[in-house]
Amino acid sequence: MNCQLEDYILSHIEPEPDYLYRLWRATNVHTIHGRMVSGHLQGRLLKMLVQMIRPKNILEVGTFSGYSAICMAEGLEEGGRLYTFEVNDEMEDFTRPWIEQSPVADKIDFRIGDANQLAPALGITFDMAFIDGDKRTYVETYETILPLLREGGFLLADNTLWDGHVVDDSYSHDHQTQGINLFNDHVAADPRAEQVILPLRDGLTIIRKKQH
Repeated sequence: MNCQLEDYILSHIEPEPDYLYRLWRATNVHTIHGRMVSGHLQGRLLKMLVQMIRPKNILEVGTFSGYSAICMAEGLEEGGRLYTFEVNDEMEDFTRPWIEQSPVADKIDFRIGDANQLAPALGITFDMAFIDGDKRTYVETYETILPLLREGGFLLADNTLWDGHVVDDSYSHDHQTQGINLFNDHVAADPRAEQVILPLRDGLTIIRKKQH
């Protein structure tokens, strides 16, 4: 997507709330990997998907600066809860204040730690999940989360086109690219799920856990 087309899209969708714009700017100024933040377009999509799915409980793997968590929490109905895990404890000092001072702080449970180990211990059945953590462990994370997801629930996975590297042989030895390719192949062959990949930003896969 070129910049002109992206600007056109952003001018014709729900405006980015000021708080999220300030978080986006702060993320890009104060963190090393600012481009990882979801941003205006994906953020509004996440909010709308939550409003469509109407989950009671959401699990997020990979909080980063908290932008996507806040967007999803915006879409939650009264009593809804989002549990978000960030494995990099160095992000906590930046992220926690932004989450706790947000208008939806009461809907977000932010935890530092490995979701693959900690999420099952919550004893919660989730209606929706969003994977945006370590690409090398996407398959492991998927297999951890799917049993926690209700039948008919939705799992979103970010970065599944990985800047186009998934079809570029020069990146075939890159561990992150390998992880994404393994994940995409794994999900495509999984009889428990149906899925579609949206070519939005860096690729967003929407997966629905089949009902038996």
